[in-house]
Parts: sequence; C-alpha cells; structure tokens
Amino acid sequence: MKKILFASSETHPLIKTGGLADVAGSLPIALTSLGQDVRVIMPNYQSIRNCEAGRYLCTVRVNNCDVNLLETHLPNSNVIVWLVDYPAFFNHPGNPYTDENGIPWHDIGDRFALFCRIVAEVAMNRAYLDWKPDVVHCNDWQTGLVPALLSLEEHRPATVFTIHNMAYQGVFPSNAHTLLNLPGQLWHPDGLEYHGMLSFIKGGLSYSDWITTVSPTYAQEIQTPEFGYGLEGLLAHRQHTLSGIINGINDSVWNPETDPHIARNYSSKTLGKKVDNKTALQEKLGLPIDPELPLFGLIGRLVDQKGIDLVLNCLKEMTGMPLQFALLGSGDNSIQLRLQDFARLYPDKISITIGYDENLAHLIEAGSDMFLMPSRFEPCGLNQMYSQRYGTLPIVRKTGGLADTVVDALPDTIKNGSASGFVFKEAAPGALMETIKRALVLHANQPLWEELQRNAMSKDFSWENSANQYLALYREI
Repeated sequence: MKKILFASSETHPLIKTGGLADVAGSLPIALTSLGQDVRVIMPNYQSIRNCEAGRYLCTVRVNNCDVNLLETHLPNSNVIVWLVDYPAFFNHPGNPYTDENGIPWHDIGDRFALFCRIVAEVAMNRAYLDWKPDVVHCNDWQTGLVPALLSLEEHRPATVFTIHNMAYQGVFPSNAHTLLNLPGQLWHPDGLEYHGMLSFIKGGLSYSDWITTVSPTYAQEIQTPEFGYGLEGLLAHRQHTLSGIINGINDSVWNPETDPHIARNYSSKTLGKKVDNKTALQEKLGLPIDPELPLFGLIGRLVDQKGIDLVLNCLKEMTGMPLQFALLGSGDNSIQLRLQDFARLYPDKISITIGYDENLAHLIEAGSDMFLMPSRFEPCGLNQMYSQRYGTLPIVRKTGGLADTVVDALPDTIKNGSASGFVFKEAAPGALMETIKRALVLHANQPLWEELQRNAMSKDFSWENSANQYLALYREI
C-alpha cells in the first residue's frame, strides 16, 4: 500500500472551476478503492460546499504565519481531505483564483506559496499528523513550488507533477522570489527563474521526479513551441520522465442507464429509448420536435481554445441543412452575442443557452446525435468521453486527449469495430464542415449508425483504468 498526498487548488464537489477539480475529486477515490492510503490537501476557501465542516487538527507555523489544518472527507467516500486554513488569504468570497467580480486575486502568489509550504511540511511529517506520504502528487502551477521545496529536504517523498493545462503557469515579477522569502538556492535558470521572473510551474517541471499530463498526445504536443508556451525546451529535456495518462470520467454520474437528469434511461441494448431524450431536449429548448432530424450538441467555454470560432464560421451553412444545433456555454462576450444573433434569426434550427445548467448538460449529452468539440488544443477533455458513453458521436479535432479517445469512422475502423466518432486535422472551418457532412451521410444509414453508437458506448473511460496507470507509476518511482 502506498501513502499518497494529493495536492490540488480545487476539488469537486467542494469547489470547481475546471477539469482539475474533477480529477482531484475522482482519482483519489479510485486509488483508495485499489487499496491505497490517499489524502487530499487543498486551501480552505470560503466558498467550499458539499462537505462536513472541517474539524481542527493542528497549527503549523511557516514563514511567520500560523496556519491551521482542518480535516473533512470527500462526500460519499472515506477519502480524508485536509484543508489549509489561513483566513487572511482564503476566507473571501470568490473562487480559488478570482474575486466575485472575476478579477484575479492581487495576492495570488502569496496564497499559493503559503499553500505549497504547508504541503511540504505535511509531506515531511512536520505537521503533527503522524503520517508521511511515499508520494506527493502535485497538480498545476498552484502546487509547483512543492517539488522545489522538497528537493532541498533529506529523506523526502517522491514527487509527481501533473500538467492539466500548460497555458497557465503562475509567473510573477522577479521580486516575488524575495517577497515570498523562497530559498535562494532555488533561484537560477534551471530552477524557479524564468526570463528573470518567478515561475511556479517551473518548480514542478524542474524538480519533480516524474511529470505527467492528462493524455499521451498532449505529452508529445507540449514539447513543441505551439503547445509548450516557452517551456517546450525544458519539457523535451525531461521527455524520459514525462508521460501522459488519460483522465477518467465519473461513470456513476455520467451513465445513461441511471442518469436522473435525463428524460429516459437507456443502454447500448435499448438504444431505441435514446430518442425520447432528443424529443425532451427539443421540447425544452423550443425547437421543432422531429425525432428524425440530426441534432448537434455543444457544451463548453466559448473561447478560442475550444474552436468556437470554427463553429461560428460553419453555422450559416448549417442553417441551410436539415439539422438542429443546441449549445450550452459561456465565455467571450462577443462570441456569446454572435451566437445569440444566430438563435434569433433561426429559432427553429439553433438554440443557444448562455451559462451552465447541470440538468441541461446531461440532457444535451443524451438527446443529441452528434457532439461538436473542434478544440484548437485540449489537454484531455471530458465531454467527448461523456458523449461516447451516451451514444452521441463526437466530432473532434485531432489534438491532445481528443486524438487519444475518439476513433475516426473510416472504412477500416468501421470494419474492425473500433470507430466511435469523427476526427479532422486542420483547425479550419472547411475541415470541420466536411466532417459534419461526413457524419450526416453516416447518420442517414441507421443500422450503421447504431453500430457506431454501440462501439462508442462499450469503451472503458473509468477512473479505475487511469488509477491503475498512476499506481504503476508511483511504484516505479
């Protein structure tokens, strides 16, 4: 049995802004079910929900600050969560990175530097908890200083650093190094220094024993200038201790057989019932009810990364075709307005819902025939896996986790039973449009379409699968 300390800036369902929270809320549970001793550690934000109030454990003094550690659990599990409680930094309304108005915290560097120091103290068993991990698993820049601080310790645990998105690096002015009172021996170009500035993510990339990212393809992509954001050289240098492990999905939450959010449950054996979710979705969104009409879904952040501009450039042509399009998401204001204009002009073809609605998200996954995910980059992505689980065939760009989880429907993959969606290479509207047309042609052949749906629904995207790969890695290092 391994003792694993899992450090994350957010954990679902306690607090979530993105995919990192899903991993932090699922992987520790999956590892525990494989017999491991896992503890999650995260800051005690004011906006934490869905867990029992933390009970006081101890007070740890770091950098002239007295920090309390509280203990609670991940809901419906026996995974212990340690909350780093320092009200001056964390007891404010807002999310882990921004205030209520979406403005980044001015002291975000101080907050996560303190968090990292506490993680290091817990890892070295200096926090009066009588528990020392074998492995400290850090995630994204907010925990990047942990491997750096532990590199200075004797008899330290092994460190794994997972990159969920290279675009976020935690870079601060050079004087931050002094202001945060970080050890001088970490301040050099092979350490935390990045072009004269302080980089939190470099702490993880330079000092961890092993680097993982959330898909094998993304592990290759981040070694190139297009996806490495200035750190591709360091990542290429560390390629022998860098690997990709695809995220799992929570298959108790995303399961068409038991999903309470959808109109009618179904399985790969009762695919005929899926259409009831389409008519329920059409009715809910005020689209004409037509079970035969191909319905395309999209759920996501309305930003360039997600390729939403490609979709916008295809919408005009799509409105001339026999299909419907349902979108749920929020993001760039100008994109939102352009989408809403389309919905106003073509109310019988296009439905746009700005915001996030859990019930509607599940109904779109269950009720759509196809799911658009034409991302410019996608470290892992979850919706393409949810879609396959629901027999809703994803249309994706060949990048990151999308390339690793969707098998393009081509003559040979259809023949060998592996085809589960549609894949295109070039980030261009024409390439997306061609793929939409290709999907429509196959959709017209219902027996073949059902075969593709069953292929997709039979894939194993469980967390247990991912947890076994992480466990093998922990044992190796």
